[in-house]
Amino acid sequence: MQLIERFYDPSQGHVLVDGQDLKEYDLESFRRHVGYVGQEPVLFNTSIRENMRICKLDATDAQIIEALKKSNSWNFLQKNKLTLDSNVGAQGS
Repeated sequence: MQLIERFYDPSQGHVLVDGQDLKEYDLESFRRHVGYVGQEPVLFNTSIRENMRICKLDATDAQIIEALKKSNSWNFLQKNKLTLDSNVGAQGS
């Protein structure tokens, strides 16, 4: 992924996009048109509630629980006896 993002160029071979060497693309333009969403979750060292409110500061507990259910996280939290006030992240549960 770091090659596709052009954080560095390959020491051998080429990275091709639509048959064209990635080095030939305007890097700024390429990055405006291509995005990357990592699969590793990032949790801050605070409560589950506060982590969930990062994107929607005024989210209610009901909205947070609904989002947790949609992400298949709610059952995990209940199984492990975690609440919205449980601390997660680097030093959390």
